[in-house]
Amino acid sequence: MTEPRKIRGGALLAQALHEKGVDHVFTLAGGFCNPALEGFMECQMPVVNCPHEQIAGHLADGHARITRKPAVCLIGPEGFANAVPAIMEALGERSPVIFVTGSSTLKRQGAGGFKEIDDVAIAAPLTKYSVQITDGARIGEFVDRAWTAATSGYPGPVHLSLPVDIMFSSFEETVGREERPYNRAASPVPRAWPAPEPLAQILDIIASAKKPVLIGGHGVWWSGAEAKLERAGLDLGIPIFNVPYHQKLLGEECEAYMGLADFHQYHPSKEAIQASDVVVMIGGRLDNQMNFGNAPFFPKSTKLICVNGSHEEFENNRAADLFLLSDPGAFLDALWGLKERGLWKLDRAWFDENRTRRGAWVDKTLSDLATETKADTEAGRLMHPLQLSLDVQAEMGDKDWLIFDGGNTHFWSEIAVNLAGWHGKKLGGIMHPGNYSLLGVGVSFAIAAKNTHPDQNVVLISGDGAFLSGGLSIEAAFQEGLPITVVIDNNGGLDCISQQQERLFESGKHFATDFRDIPFHSMFEGLGGHGELVTKRAELGPALRRAMQSGKTACVNVKCRGVISPIVAATSDKRDKASIE
Repeated sequence: MTEPRKIRGGALLAQALHEKGVDHVFTLAGGFCNPALEGFMECQMPVVNCPHEQIAGHLADGHARITRKPAVCLIGPEGFANAVPAIMEALGERSPVIFVTGSSTLKRQGAGGFKEIDDVAIAAPLTKYSVQITDGARIGEFVDRAWTAATSGYPGPVHLSLPVDIMFSSFEETVGREERPYNRAASPVPRAWPAPEPLAQILDIIASAKKPVLIGGHGVWWSGAEAKLERAGLDLGIPIFNVPYHQKLLGEECEAYMGLADFHQYHPSKEAIQASDVVVMIGGRLDNQMNFGNAPFFPKSTKLICVNGSHEEFENNRAADLFLLSDPGAFLDALWGLKERGLWKLDRAWFDENRTRRGAWVDKTLSDLATETKADTEAGRLMHPLQLSLDVQAEMGDKDWLIFDGGNTHFWSEIAVNLAGWHGKKLGGIMHPGNYSLLGVGVSFAIAAKNTHPDQNVVLISGDGAFLSGGLSIEAAFQEGLPITVVIDNNGGLDCISQQQERLFESGKHFATDFRDIPFHSMFEGLGGHGELVTKRAELGPALRRAMQSGKTACVNVKCRGVISPIVAATSDKRDKASIE
Protein backbone atom coordinates (compact mmCIF):
# COMPACT_ATOMS: atom_id res chain seq x y z
CA MET A 1 0.00 0.00 0.00
CA THR A 2 1.36 3.40 -0.97
CA GLU A 3 2.06 5.71 1.95
CA PRO A 4 0.28 9.09 1.77
CA ARG A 5 2.58 11.86 0.60
CA LYS A 6 3.72 14.14 3.39
CA ILE A 7 4.63 17.80 3.08
CA ARG A 8 5.72 20.48 5.51
CA GLY A 9 3.31 22.84 7.22
CA GLY A 10 4.69 25.74 5.19
CA ALA A 11 3.82 23.89 1.98
CA LEU A 12 0.28 23.29 3.28
CA LEU A 13 0.02 27.04 3.84
CA ALA A 14 1.24 27.77 0.31
CA GLN A 15 -1.18 25.27 -1.21
CA ALA A 16 -4.13 26.69 0.72
CA LEU A 17 -3.34 30.25 -0.40
CA HIS A 18 -2.78 29.11 -3.99
CA GLU A 19 -6.13 27.31 -3.95
CA LYS A 20 -7.80 30.55 -2.89
CA GLY A 21 -6.41 32.30 -5.95
CA VAL A 22 -3.58 34.33 -4.44
CA ASP A 23 -1.32 35.28 -7.34
CA HIS A 24 1.46 37.23 -5.61
CA VAL A 25 3.49 36.93 -2.42
CA PHE A 26 5.76 39.67 -1.12
CA THR A 27 8.44 38.86 1.42
CA LEU A 28 11.89 39.38 2.83
CA ALA A 29 13.09 35.79 2.72
CA GLY A 30 14.02 34.41 6.14
CA GLY A 31 14.79 31.04 7.70
CA PHE A 32 11.54 30.89 9.66
CA CYS A 33 9.57 31.04 6.40
CA ASN A 34 11.62 28.71 4.18
CA PRO A 35 9.07 25.83 4.08
CA ALA A 36 6.39 28.27 2.90
CA LEU A 37 8.74 29.67 0.27
CA GLU A 38 9.44 26.14 -0.94
CA GLY A 39 5.70 25.59 -1.17
CA PHE A 40 5.19 28.79 -3.17
CA MET A 41 8.01 27.73 -5.48
CA GLU A 42 6.34 24.35 -6.06
CA CYS A 43 3.01 26.10 -6.71
CA GLN A 44 4.82 28.34 -9.21
CA MET A 45 3.45 31.38 -7.44
CA PRO A 46 5.31 34.67 -8.10
CA VAL A 47 7.26 35.74 -5.01
CA VAL A 48 8.84 39.21 -4.83
CA ASN A 49 11.78 39.41 -2.42
CA CYS A 50 11.97 42.88 -0.90
CA PRO A 51 14.78 44.74 0.92
CA HIS A 52 12.59 45.39 3.99
CA GLU A 53 9.45 43.94 5.54
CA GLN A 54 7.61 47.26 5.52
CA ILE A 55 8.22 47.43 1.77
CA ALA A 56 6.86 43.89 1.36
CA GLY A 57 3.73 44.97 3.21
CA HIS A 58 3.24 48.10 1.12
CA LEU A 59 3.76 46.14 -2.11
CA ALA A 60 1.15 43.60 -1.04
CA ASP A 61 -1.18 46.46 -0.11
CA GLY A 62 -0.66 48.21 -3.43
CA HIS A 63 -1.23 44.97 -5.34
CA ALA A 64 -4.45 44.30 -3.41
CA ARG A 65 -5.76 47.84 -3.99
CA ILE A 66 -5.21 47.62 -7.74
CA THR A 67 -6.45 44.06 -8.30
CA ARG A 68 -9.15 44.19 -5.58
CA LYS A 69 -8.16 40.72 -4.37
CA PRO A 70 -5.96 39.60 -1.47
CA ALA A 71 -2.20 39.50 -1.74
CA VAL A 72 0.16 37.94 0.81
CA CYS A 73 2.94 39.51 2.86
CA LEU A 74 5.13 36.77 4.37
CA ILE A 75 7.48 37.82 7.19
CA GLY A 76 9.58 36.39 10.00
CA PRO A 77 9.01 37.17 13.69
CA GLU A 78 11.52 40.00 13.98
CA GLY A 79 10.41 41.39 10.65
CA PHE A 80 6.82 41.51 11.83
CA ALA A 81 7.61 44.67 13.79
CA ASN A 82 8.91 46.27 10.60
CA ALA A 83 5.67 45.42 8.81
CA VAL A 84 3.37 47.07 11.38
CA PRO A 85 3.23 50.42 9.51
CA ALA A 86 2.16 48.58 6.36
CA ILE A 87 -0.58 46.79 8.30
CA MET A 88 -1.80 50.16 9.55
CA GLU A 89 -1.80 51.64 6.04
CA ALA A 90 -3.75 48.64 4.71
CA LEU A 91 -6.28 49.02 7.53
CA GLY A 92 -6.88 52.67 6.70
CA GLU A 93 -7.61 51.83 3.06
CA ARG A 94 -9.58 48.65 3.84
CA SER A 95 -7.11 46.63 1.81
CA PRO A 96 -7.48 42.81 2.12
CA VAL A 97 -3.82 41.91 2.64
CA ILE A 98 -3.05 38.56 4.30
CA PHE A 99 -0.06 39.08 6.59
CA VAL A 100 1.60 35.78 7.55
CA THR A 101 4.23 35.54 10.29
CA GLY A 102 6.54 32.58 10.52
CA SER A 103 6.67 32.88 14.29
CA SER A 104 8.64 31.50 17.21
CA THR A 105 8.23 27.88 18.27
CA LEU A 106 4.89 26.80 19.70
CA LYS A 107 6.48 24.06 21.83
CA ARG A 108 8.31 26.54 24.07
CA GLN A 109 5.86 29.41 23.82
CA GLY A 110 6.17 31.80 26.75
CA ALA A 111 9.60 30.51 27.71
CA GLY A 112 11.67 33.07 25.81
CA GLY A 113 12.00 31.27 22.52
CA PHE A 114 14.21 32.52 19.71
CA LYS A 115 12.76 35.81 18.40
CA GLU A 116 9.57 35.25 20.39
CA ILE A 117 7.00 38.08 20.27
CA ASP A 118 3.26 38.16 20.70
CA ASP A 119 2.59 39.00 17.06
CA VAL A 120 -1.07 37.97 17.34
CA ALA A 121 -1.76 40.54 20.06
CA ILE A 122 0.21 43.27 18.26
CA ALA A 123 -1.70 42.73 15.02
CA ALA A 124 -5.14 42.39 16.61
CA PRO A 125 -6.09 46.11 16.77
CA LEU A 126 -4.77 46.71 13.25
CA THR A 127 -6.52 43.83 11.49
CA LYS A 128 -9.95 42.29 11.12
CA TYR A 129 -8.67 38.89 12.19
CA SER A 130 -5.45 37.84 13.93
CA VAL A 131 -4.84 34.27 15.08
CA GLN A 132 -2.08 31.76 15.78
CA ILE A 133 -2.37 28.35 14.12
CA THR A 134 -1.64 25.74 16.77
CA ASP A 135 -2.51 22.59 14.80
CA GLY A 136 -0.97 21.89 11.41
CA ALA A 137 -4.02 19.86 10.41
CA ARG A 138 -6.06 23.09 10.54
CA ILE A 139 -3.83 25.27 8.36
CA GLY A 140 -6.27 25.14 5.44
CA GLU A 141 -9.17 25.94 7.74
CA PHE A 142 -7.50 29.06 9.12
CA VAL A 143 -6.49 30.27 5.66
CA ASP A 144 -10.18 29.90 4.72
CA ARG A 145 -11.25 31.85 7.80
CA ALA A 146 -8.71 34.60 7.16
CA TRP A 147 -9.71 34.92 3.50
CA THR A 148 -13.38 35.24 4.43
CA ALA A 149 -12.63 37.91 7.03
CA ALA A 150 -10.40 39.87 4.64
CA THR A 151 -12.83 39.96 1.73
CA SER A 152 -16.34 40.03 3.19
CA GLY A 153 -18.32 42.79 4.84
CA TYR A 154 -15.96 45.63 5.63
CA PRO A 155 -12.78 44.40 3.85
CA GLY A 156 -9.39 44.77 5.45
CA PRO A 157 -6.09 43.15 6.44
CA VAL A 158 -5.82 39.92 8.39
CA HIS A 159 -2.95 38.15 10.15
CA LEU A 160 -1.98 34.51 10.51
CA SER A 161 0.84 33.38 12.79
CA LEU A 162 2.36 29.97 11.94
CA PRO A 163 4.89 28.79 14.55
CA VAL A 164 8.18 27.58 13.16
CA ASP A 165 7.84 24.05 14.53
CA ILE A 166 4.50 23.65 12.70
CA MET A 167 5.97 25.38 9.64
CA PHE A 168 8.72 22.69 9.44
CA SER A 169 6.74 19.66 10.61
CA SER A 170 5.40 17.12 8.10
CA PHE A 171 1.74 16.37 7.54
CA GLU A 172 -0.24 14.29 5.10
CA GLU A 173 -0.90 16.33 1.99
CA THR A 174 -4.65 15.79 2.32
CA VAL A 175 -4.84 16.59 6.04
CA GLY A 176 -8.07 18.38 7.01
CA ARG A 177 -9.78 17.49 3.74
CA GLU A 178 -12.18 15.08 5.41
CA GLU A 179 -14.23 18.02 6.73
CA ARG A 180 -16.34 20.61 4.94
CA PRO A 181 -15.88 22.74 3.00
CA TYR A 182 -14.40 20.25 0.55
CA ASN A 183 -13.93 22.94 -2.06
CA ARG A 184 -11.83 25.76 -0.61
CA ALA A 185 -11.44 27.86 -3.72
CA ALA A 186 -12.49 31.49 -3.33
CA SER A 187 -16.24 31.99 -3.50
CA PRO A 188 -18.05 35.15 -4.64
CA VAL A 189 -18.05 37.73 -1.87
CA PRO A 190 -21.46 37.90 -0.13
CA ARG A 191 -23.26 41.19 -0.72
CA ALA A 192 -25.85 42.92 1.45
CA TRP A 193 -29.17 43.46 -0.35
CA PRO A 194 -31.18 46.48 0.84
CA ALA A 195 -34.39 45.87 2.76
CA PRO A 196 -37.32 47.21 0.69
CA GLU A 197 -38.89 49.58 3.23
CA PRO A 198 -35.83 51.62 4.26
CA LEU A 199 -34.62 51.64 0.64
CA ALA A 200 -37.96 53.04 -0.53
CA GLN A 201 -37.89 55.71 2.21
CA ILE A 202 -34.42 56.86 1.23
CA LEU A 203 -35.17 56.84 -2.50
CA ASP A 204 -38.26 58.98 -1.87
CA ILE A 205 -36.13 61.53 0.01
CA ILE A 206 -33.55 61.68 -2.77
CA ALA A 207 -36.20 61.87 -5.49
CA SER A 208 -37.70 64.90 -3.73
CA ALA A 209 -34.37 66.69 -3.30
CA LYS A 210 -33.61 69.90 -5.15
CA LYS A 211 -29.87 69.94 -4.44
CA PRO A 212 -28.64 66.37 -3.81
CA VAL A 213 -24.96 65.44 -3.51
CA LEU A 214 -23.27 62.04 -3.72
CA ILE A 215 -20.01 61.39 -1.84
CA GLY A 216 -18.22 58.17 -2.84
CA GLY A 217 -16.03 56.30 -0.37
CA HIS A 218 -13.86 53.22 -0.13
CA GLY A 219 -16.82 50.84 -0.23
CA VAL A 220 -17.64 51.86 -3.81
CA TRP A 221 -14.15 50.81 -4.91
CA TRP A 222 -14.07 47.48 -3.09
CA SER A 223 -17.54 46.55 -4.38
CA GLY A 224 -16.50 47.42 -7.95
CA ALA A 225 -19.35 49.89 -8.28
CA GLU A 226 -17.58 52.98 -9.60
CA ALA A 227 -19.15 52.67 -13.08
CA LYS A 228 -22.60 52.62 -11.46
CA LEU A 229 -21.69 55.68 -9.41
CA GLU A 230 -20.68 57.50 -12.59
CA ARG A 231 -23.89 56.43 -14.36
CA ALA A 232 -26.06 57.70 -11.49
CA GLY A 233 -24.28 61.04 -11.43
CA LEU A 234 -24.42 61.59 -15.18
CA ASP A 235 -27.93 60.30 -15.87
CA LEU A 236 -29.59 61.82 -12.81
CA GLY A 237 -27.61 65.07 -12.80
CA ILE A 238 -26.20 64.66 -9.27
CA PRO A 239 -22.75 66.12 -8.54
CA ILE A 240 -20.29 63.55 -7.18
CA PHE A 241 -17.46 64.14 -4.73
CA ASN A 242 -14.82 61.75 -3.43
CA VAL A 243 -13.68 61.26 0.15
CA PRO A 244 -10.06 62.43 0.62
CA TYR A 245 -7.19 59.98 0.92
CA HIS A 246 -8.50 57.34 -1.44
CA GLN A 247 -7.55 56.39 -4.97
CA LYS A 248 -9.96 57.85 -7.42
CA LEU A 249 -13.35 56.28 -8.04
CA LEU A 250 -13.94 58.33 -11.18
CA GLY A 251 -11.59 59.97 -13.61
CA GLU A 252 -11.30 63.71 -13.12
CA GLU A 253 -12.46 64.14 -16.71
CA CYS A 254 -15.87 62.64 -15.82
CA GLU A 255 -18.51 65.38 -16.07
CA ALA A 256 -20.28 64.25 -12.89
CA TYR A 257 -17.09 64.23 -10.81
CA MET A 258 -16.44 67.56 -9.14
CA GLY A 259 -13.48 66.87 -6.87
CA LEU A 260 -12.67 65.97 -3.30
CA ALA A 261 -15.14 66.60 -0.49
CA ASP A 262 -12.42 68.74 1.07
CA PHE A 263 -13.14 72.40 1.70
CA HIS A 264 -9.46 73.39 1.57
CA GLN A 265 -8.14 71.44 -1.41
CA TYR A 266 -11.31 71.99 -3.44
CA HIS A 267 -13.19 75.01 -2.16
CA PRO A 268 -16.30 74.55 -4.38
CA SER A 269 -17.10 71.38 -2.41
CA LYS A 270 -17.90 73.62 0.57
CA GLU A 271 -20.39 75.65 -1.46
CA ALA A 272 -22.03 72.49 -2.80
CA ILE A 273 -22.30 70.57 0.47
CA GLN A 274 -23.45 73.56 2.50
CA ALA A 275 -26.10 74.46 -0.08
CA SER A 276 -27.31 70.86 -0.43
CA ASP A 277 -30.59 69.56 0.95
CA VAL A 278 -29.57 65.86 0.80
CA VAL A 279 -26.10 64.31 0.98
CA VAL A 280 -25.73 60.59 0.34
CA MET A 281 -22.40 59.13 1.43
CA ILE A 282 -21.89 55.73 -0.19
CA GLY A 283 -19.32 53.34 1.24
CA GLY A 284 -17.67 56.01 3.38
CA ARG A 285 -17.16 56.91 7.01
CA LEU A 286 -18.16 59.98 8.96
CA ASP A 287 -14.66 60.34 10.38
CA ASN A 288 -12.45 63.36 11.05
CA GLN A 289 -12.31 64.21 7.34
CA MET A 290 -16.10 64.51 7.31
CA ASN A 291 -16.16 66.36 10.67
CA PHE A 292 -17.86 63.26 12.10
CA GLY A 293 -21.05 64.23 10.28
CA ASN A 294 -21.42 67.51 12.14
CA ALA A 295 -21.96 71.15 11.20
CA PRO A 296 -20.55 73.28 9.80
CA PHE A 297 -19.31 70.63 7.34
CA PHE A 298 -22.81 69.18 6.98
CA PRO A 299 -25.42 71.83 7.85
CA LYS A 300 -28.24 70.88 10.21
CA SER A 301 -30.69 71.60 7.41
CA THR A 302 -29.11 68.93 5.18
CA LYS A 303 -30.47 65.38 5.33
CA LEU A 304 -27.42 63.15 5.76
CA ILE A 305 -27.78 59.56 4.52
CA CYS A 306 -25.10 56.85 4.77
CA VAL A 307 -25.20 53.72 2.62
CA ASN A 308 -22.77 50.99 3.65
CA GLY A 309 -22.27 47.41 2.61
CA SER A 310 -21.54 46.10 6.09
CA HIS A 311 -23.03 46.52 9.54
CA GLU A 312 -19.43 46.97 10.78
CA GLU A 313 -19.45 50.47 9.29
CA PHE A 314 -22.52 51.74 11.13
CA GLU A 315 -20.61 52.47 14.32
CA ASN A 316 -18.62 55.05 12.35
CA ASN A 317 -21.78 56.56 10.90
CA ARG A 318 -23.99 56.93 13.95
CA ALA A 319 -24.34 60.67 13.23
CA ALA A 320 -26.26 60.03 9.99
CA ASP A 321 -29.94 60.96 9.87
CA LEU A 322 -30.63 57.73 7.99
CA PHE A 323 -28.47 54.78 7.08
CA LEU A 324 -29.00 51.83 4.81
CA LEU A 325 -27.32 48.42 4.86
CA SER A 326 -26.72 47.76 1.18
CA ASP A 327 -24.01 46.83 -1.24
CA PRO A 328 -23.09 50.14 -2.95
CA GLY A 329 -23.75 48.67 -6.38
CA ALA A 330 -27.21 47.44 -5.43
CA PHE A 331 -28.12 50.84 -4.01
CA LEU A 332 -26.82 52.69 -7.07
CA ASP A 333 -28.83 50.40 -9.33
CA ALA A 334 -31.96 51.26 -7.33
CA LEU A 335 -31.12 54.97 -7.40
CA TRP A 336 -30.59 54.97 -11.15
CA GLY A 337 -33.82 53.00 -11.52
CA LEU A 338 -35.79 56.07 -10.37
CA LYS A 339 -35.32 57.58 -13.79
CA GLU A 340 -36.23 54.37 -15.58
CA ARG A 341 -39.47 54.26 -13.56
CA GLY A 342 -40.29 57.88 -14.38
CA LEU A 343 -39.82 59.02 -10.78
CA TRP A 344 -36.86 61.34 -11.33
CA LYS A 345 -37.89 64.96 -11.90
CA LEU A 346 -34.74 66.93 -11.06
CA ASP A 347 -33.61 69.24 -13.84
CA ARG A 348 -29.93 69.95 -14.67
CA ALA A 349 -29.71 73.38 -12.99
CA TRP A 350 -28.05 72.13 -9.79
CA PHE A 351 -25.66 69.91 -11.73
CA ASP A 352 -24.73 72.76 -14.09
CA GLU A 353 -24.25 75.11 -11.15
CA ASN A 354 -21.62 72.81 -9.72
CA ARG A 355 -19.98 72.37 -13.12
CA THR A 356 -19.81 76.15 -13.43
CA ARG A 357 -18.23 76.42 -9.98
CA ARG A 358 -15.62 73.84 -10.86
CA GLY A 359 -14.79 75.59 -14.12
CA ALA A 360 -14.44 78.95 -12.40
CA TRP A 361 -12.20 77.41 -9.73
CA VAL A 362 -10.01 75.81 -12.40
CA ASP A 363 -9.73 79.05 -14.40
CA LYS A 364 -8.79 81.13 -11.36
CA THR A 365 -6.31 78.60 -10.00
CA LEU A 366 -4.56 78.23 -13.34
CA SER A 367 -4.55 81.98 -13.90
CA ASP A 368 -3.00 82.59 -10.48
CA LEU A 369 -0.45 79.85 -11.10
CA ALA A 370 0.46 81.26 -14.53
CA THR A 371 1.11 84.67 -12.96
CA GLU A 372 3.23 83.11 -10.23
CA THR A 373 5.13 80.88 -12.65
CA LYS A 374 5.91 83.85 -14.89
CA ALA A 375 7.25 85.75 -11.88
CA ASP A 376 9.29 82.69 -10.84
CA THR A 377 10.88 82.49 -14.29
CA GLU A 378 11.67 86.18 -14.46
CA ALA A 379 13.17 86.19 -10.96
CA GLY A 380 15.11 82.96 -11.48
CA ARG A 381 13.25 81.23 -8.65
CA LEU A 382 12.65 77.49 -8.41
CA MET A 383 9.37 76.13 -9.76
CA HIS A 384 6.07 75.82 -7.91
CA PRO A 385 5.12 72.24 -6.82
CA LEU A 386 1.66 72.62 -8.39
CA GLN A 387 3.29 73.52 -11.69
CA LEU A 388 5.54 70.48 -11.29
CA SER A 389 2.58 68.12 -10.99
CA LEU A 390 0.74 69.68 -13.93
CA ASP A 391 3.81 69.49 -16.14
CA VAL A 392 4.38 65.84 -15.21
CA GLN A 393 0.80 64.94 -16.15
CA ALA A 394 1.19 66.73 -19.47
CA GLU A 395 3.86 64.17 -20.45
CA MET A 396 1.77 61.13 -19.46
CA GLY A 397 -0.53 59.00 -21.61
CA ASP A 398 -4.18 58.14 -20.99
CA LYS A 399 -3.32 54.69 -19.60
CA ASP A 400 -0.27 55.67 -17.55
CA TRP A 401 -0.36 55.48 -13.75
CA LEU A 402 0.39 58.44 -11.49
CA ILE A 403 1.46 57.89 -7.89
CA PHE A 404 2.18 60.65 -5.38
CA ASP A 405 3.61 60.61 -1.90
CA GLY A 406 4.41 63.24 0.68
CA GLY A 407 2.85 66.10 2.60
CA ASN A 408 2.48 69.24 0.49
CA THR A 409 3.57 67.19 -2.53
CA HIS A 410 0.49 65.01 -2.03
CA PHE A 411 -1.86 67.94 -1.49
CA TRP A 412 -0.64 69.92 -4.51
CA SER A 413 -0.88 66.80 -6.70
CA GLU A 414 -4.50 66.22 -5.61
CA ILE A 415 -5.27 69.74 -6.80
CA ALA A 416 -3.32 69.23 -10.02
CA VAL A 417 -5.23 66.11 -11.11
CA ASN A 418 -8.52 67.97 -10.66
CA LEU A 419 -7.25 70.91 -12.72
CA ALA A 420 -5.89 68.71 -15.51
CA GLY A 421 -8.99 66.51 -15.47
CA TRP A 422 -11.27 69.48 -16.13
CA HIS A 423 -9.41 69.95 -19.39
CA GLY A 424 -9.89 66.26 -20.27
CA LYS A 425 -6.69 64.73 -18.98
CA LYS A 426 -7.11 60.98 -18.45
CA LEU A 427 -4.86 58.64 -16.51
CA GLY A 428 -4.90 54.87 -16.13
CA GLY A 429 -4.91 55.09 -12.35
CA ILE A 430 -3.88 57.12 -9.35
CA MET A 431 -2.53 55.96 -5.98
CA HIS A 432 -1.26 57.78 -2.91
CA PRO A 433 -1.05 57.46 0.88
CA GLY A 434 -4.31 56.50 2.53
CA ASN A 435 -6.22 57.56 5.60
CA TYR A 436 -3.16 57.63 7.88
CA SER A 437 -1.13 59.80 5.50
CA LEU A 438 1.84 57.47 5.93
CA LEU A 439 4.94 58.76 4.14
CA GLY A 440 7.17 56.40 2.19
CA VAL A 441 4.54 54.28 0.43
CA GLY A 442 4.98 55.87 -2.99
CA VAL A 443 7.80 53.76 -4.42
CA SER A 444 6.12 50.53 -3.30
CA PHE A 445 2.78 51.57 -4.79
CA ALA A 446 4.49 52.58 -8.03
CA ILE A 447 6.18 49.17 -8.25
CA ALA A 448 2.84 47.49 -7.59
CA ALA A 449 1.25 49.52 -10.40
CA LYS A 450 4.05 48.60 -12.80
CA ASN A 451 3.83 44.94 -11.80
CA THR A 452 0.12 44.86 -12.68
CA HIS A 453 0.41 47.17 -15.73
CA PRO A 454 3.84 46.35 -17.21
CA ASP A 455 3.13 47.99 -20.58
CA GLN A 456 2.26 51.39 -19.11
CA ASN A 457 4.44 54.18 -17.78
CA VAL A 458 4.26 54.56 -14.02
CA VAL A 459 5.36 57.91 -12.62
CA LEU A 460 5.76 58.71 -8.95
CA ILE A 461 5.86 62.29 -7.72
CA SER A 462 7.45 62.07 -4.29
CA GLY A 463 8.47 64.66 -1.78
CA ASP A 464 12.09 64.38 -0.74
CA GLY A 465 11.10 63.50 2.82
CA ALA A 466 8.67 60.83 1.62
CA PHE A 467 11.35 59.29 -0.59
CA LEU A 468 13.79 59.18 2.31
CA SER A 469 11.11 57.39 4.35
CA GLY A 470 10.63 54.56 1.86
CA GLY A 471 13.14 55.01 -0.94
CA LEU A 472 15.07 51.82 -0.19
CA SER A 473 12.16 50.00 -1.80
CA ILE A 474 13.46 51.21 -5.17
CA GLU A 475 15.78 48.20 -5.17
CA ALA A 476 12.74 45.97 -5.75
CA ALA A 477 12.10 47.82 -9.02
CA PHE A 478 15.63 47.03 -10.19
CA GLN A 479 15.55 43.46 -8.85
CA GLU A 480 12.21 42.60 -10.48
CA GLY A 481 12.84 44.44 -13.75
CA LEU A 482 9.94 46.85 -13.20
CA PRO A 483 11.17 50.24 -14.40
CA ILE A 484 9.33 53.19 -12.88
CA THR A 485 10.05 56.90 -13.06
CA VAL A 486 10.43 58.81 -9.81
CA VAL A 487 10.08 62.59 -9.87
CA ILE A 488 11.42 64.10 -6.66
CA ASP A 489 9.77 67.33 -5.48
CA ASN A 490 13.01 68.42 -3.83
CA ASN A 491 12.48 71.41 -1.55
CA GLY A 492 15.25 70.51 0.89
CA GLY A 493 13.27 69.41 3.92
CA LEU A 494 10.03 68.38 5.56
CA ASP A 495 8.33 71.41 4.11
CA CYS A 496 4.81 70.63 5.31
CA ILE A 497 6.08 70.43 8.90
CA SER A 498 8.32 73.49 8.52
CA GLN A 499 5.36 75.59 7.47
CA GLN A 500 3.29 74.43 10.42
CA GLN A 501 6.17 75.26 12.76
CA GLU A 502 6.53 78.74 11.28
CA ARG A 503 2.90 79.39 12.14
CA LEU A 504 3.08 77.73 15.54
CA PHE A 505 6.45 78.75 16.99
CA GLU A 506 6.63 82.19 18.56
CA SER A 507 9.91 82.85 16.73
CA GLY A 508 8.25 82.26 13.35
CA LYS A 509 11.09 79.88 12.44
CA HIS A 510 11.23 76.17 11.74
CA PHE A 511 13.44 73.62 13.47
CA ALA A 512 14.81 70.08 12.81
CA THR A 513 13.14 69.77 9.41
CA ASP A 514 15.90 70.64 6.89
CA PHE A 515 17.83 68.19 4.70
CA ARG A 516 21.21 68.57 3.07
CA ASP A 517 21.36 68.82 -0.72
CA ILE A 518 20.79 65.15 -1.58
CA PRO A 519 21.71 63.98 -5.14
CA PHE A 520 18.77 61.61 -5.59
CA HIS A 521 19.43 61.32 -9.32
CA SER A 522 22.98 60.11 -8.69
CA MET A 523 21.67 57.44 -6.33
CA PHE A 524 19.60 55.96 -9.18
CA GLU A 525 22.56 56.11 -11.55
CA GLY A 526 24.67 54.28 -9.00
CA LEU A 527 22.09 51.49 -8.81
CA GLY A 528 22.14 51.11 -12.59
CA GLY A 529 19.26 53.41 -13.43
CA HIS A 530 18.76 56.73 -15.19
CA GLY A 531 19.06 60.03 -13.34
CA GLU A 532 18.77 63.73 -14.16
CA LEU A 533 18.81 66.95 -12.16
CA VAL A 534 16.30 69.66 -13.08
CA THR A 535 16.57 73.20 -11.76
CA LYS A 536 14.41 75.06 -14.31
CA ARG A 537 10.87 74.42 -15.50
CA ALA A 538 11.91 74.31 -19.16
CA GLU A 539 14.14 71.33 -18.40
CA LEU A 540 11.42 69.19 -16.83
CA GLY A 541 9.45 67.99 -19.87
CA PRO A 542 12.48 66.82 -21.89
CA ALA A 543 14.04 65.22 -18.80
CA LEU A 544 10.85 63.33 -17.99
CA ARG A 545 10.50 62.09 -21.56
CA ARG A 546 14.10 60.82 -21.53
CA ALA A 547 13.49 59.10 -18.21
CA MET A 548 10.34 57.29 -19.38
CA GLN A 549 11.98 56.31 -22.68
CA SER A 550 15.18 55.04 -21.05
CA GLY A 551 13.68 51.65 -20.19
CA LYS A 552 15.31 51.97 -16.78
CA THR A 553 14.15 52.80 -13.31
CA ALA A 554 14.75 56.52 -13.38
CA CYS A 555 14.86 59.60 -11.19
CA VAL A 556 14.19 63.18 -12.21
CA ASN A 557 15.39 65.23 -9.26
CA VAL A 558 13.53 68.55 -9.50
CA LYS A 559 14.54 71.49 -7.36
CA CYS A 560 11.30 73.15 -6.29
CA ARG A 561 10.51 75.88 -3.85
CA GLY A 562 8.44 75.18 -0.81
CA VAL A 563 4.90 76.53 -1.20
CA ILE A 564 2.33 76.01 1.52
CA SER A 565 -0.68 74.05 0.30
CA PRO A 566 -4.22 75.33 0.96
CA ILE A 567 -5.00 72.60 3.48
CA VAL A 568 -1.93 73.36 5.58
CA ALA A 569 -2.45 77.11 5.29
CA ALA A 570 -6.09 76.85 6.34
CA THR A 571 -5.52 74.59 9.32
CA SER A 572 -2.23 75.71 10.84
CA ASP A 573 -2.77 79.29 11.95
CA LYS A 574 0.21 80.64 13.85
CA ARG A 575 0.35 79.48 17.49
CA ASP A 576 -3.23 78.26 17.19
CA LYS A 577 -2.88 74.84 15.58
CA ALA A 578 -0.15 72.31 16.18
CA SER A 579 -1.12 69.96 13.37
CA ILE A 580 -3.24 69.90 10.22
CA GLU A 581 -6.21 68.21 11.87
